[in-house]
Amino acid sequence: MKNILYITLILFVTSCAPIRVNYDFDMATNFNSYKTYNYYADMKTGLSELDTKRLLNAIDQSMSQKGFTFSDTPDFFIDIKSNEYQDPQRQTVGVGLGGGGGNVGGGISIGLPIGQANINRQITIDFVDENKKELFWQAVSESSFNPKATPVKREERLQAIVEKVFIKYPPK
Repeated sequence: MKNILYITLILFVTSCAPIRVNYDFDMATNFNSYKTYNYYADMKTGLSELDTKRLLNAIDQSMSQKGFTFSDTPDFFIDIKSNEYQDPQRQTVGVGLGGGGGNVGGGISIGLPIGQANINRQITIDFVDENKKELFWQAVSESSFNPKATPVKREERLQAIVEKVFIKYPPK
């Protein structure tokens, strides 16, 4: 029952504002050889300390469900970067003024923005094989972001992002 409620909540959150994810990976990689992971110690996520903690907890939970183990001597490292950006204002109201006569015309028009521009967040998750010194898998997610969201909403949103990101890992 609790799982059904949790899945319904995730679907509700994700249906309100879509999460878009782009994947890329090295086709020569044997993904079955990777069983343990860790995070880079000097990772600069671009998120607040609390959001970083929420994101890492969501990733740890997802990786555990997929059979991966957190280790001090990992098979690969995870690097996370993010940035926030504002969509250009698209909704405007046009106001025009014009006049003319005697083969002379004139006019002025102005677009007034309606509402606020959307704030989006892009999170890039890289899997890096330190032994080979190469990136072997990457997911870039883009979704809306509300800087005034409650801690519960932030956690739910980050959990939904992680679920969407790891839905296609390992690649088939």
